[in-house]
Amino acid sequence: MAGTAGPVWGRREQQDFRSRVRGTLLGAAVGDALGAPVDGMAIDAIRRAHGAEGVTDLAPAHGRRGAVTHHTQLTLFSVDGLIRAQVRRDTGAWHPPTDLHRAYRRWATTQRDWGPDERRKDDGWLAREEWLYARRDPARALLLGLGDEVMGTLEAPKNPGEAGPEAAARSAPFGLLVGWEPQLVAQLAVECAAQTHGHPVGYLAAGGYAVIVHALARGDSLDAAVQRALALLAARPGHQPVSDALQQALGAVRQGMPGPERVTELVGSAGAEGLLAAAVYCALVGEDVRHGLCLAVNHDGPSAAAGALTGGLLGALHGETALPPAWLAELEGRPTILELADDFAMEMTQGPALHGPTGASPAWLTRYPRGA
Repeated sequence: MAGTAGPVWGRREQQDFRSRVRGTLLGAAVGDALGAPVDGMAIDAIRRAHGAEGVTDLAPAHGRRGAVTHHTQLTLFSVDGLIRAQVRRDTGAWHPPTDLHRAYRRWATTQRDWGPDERRKDDGWLAREEWLYARRDPARALLLGLGDEVMGTLEAPKNPGEAGPEAAARSAPFGLLVGWEPQLVAQLAVECAAQTHGHPVGYLAAGGYAVIVHALARGDSLDAAVQRALALLAARPGHQPVSDALQQALGAVRQGMPGPERVTELVGSAGAEGLLAAAVYCALVGEDVRHGLCLAVNHDGPSAAAGALTGGLLGALHGETALPPAWLAELEGRPTILELADDFAMEMTQGPALHGPTGASPAWLTRYPRGA
């Protein structure tokens, strides 16, 4: 697996990229938090609990307003793994799926342990964030897939029958590899998804989502980004359900006023392809970020995953300043998310100055060790 030569980073390009990285990660987290209180509830139950319009603001979940779920936790560890892969590239050890698997295993430790173990020096700073040591209803496929040291691959995937949306919902960071070609972004997202979700629908939806985010982060429109994903998916065995769902999302845009019934129809049986389609639809028809996210969480399906997927798209498309400030103010873990986003942007734009052949920052290598 290899990347490509990155873009030329002037100051304006760096600022735009950082805004899109922050937007993607914060958007995914705030969508996750908006959907968390009603995750898995039917629309009628949501309306009984929150009024005729359903959820229109953050509400308590897991003991607080703005709480995130395992979708955000794993997205952050995706970012951590990608930074670590770049840092380890200097050593000649260049296999990003392995680095991502190690990062996901660090997340799995947060689901078992009471708190960080200071003796594990190679864990880096993210695994020492105490707020991440909270179990937020992780899907069984995640715990099983990451429950031992064996890494799932496309040839021997973990949970080969699992087609849920959880792998896609952690895959926005792959799309932020803007210096990579889209087919390599898709390949990495697919390989990493197979570590927990071995059904083609589960891992191809993750690849398709990453490619859409990638095109948005490079400045494409959402419609053009979806077309790029469809073109890349067409070459992959088992793509038809994901491709059909994306086409259905594009078609639904022209079918009248958006609402919960249309989103529920797109979500279907709550597989990865349905959640991806719903996210694309909500991002396309939303009048602004707030409206798009509210559409994404008010339906009969998994609201947290739909919110996270939609928020990642809207954040990549518009950047951080388009996100609702009042929601960001209450978002759990916001300082960590911002710190990680800025580290990712700095690594991708200025990595050689941090750990290149002409010198290295000891502080950076403490944050992102070259070890396991």
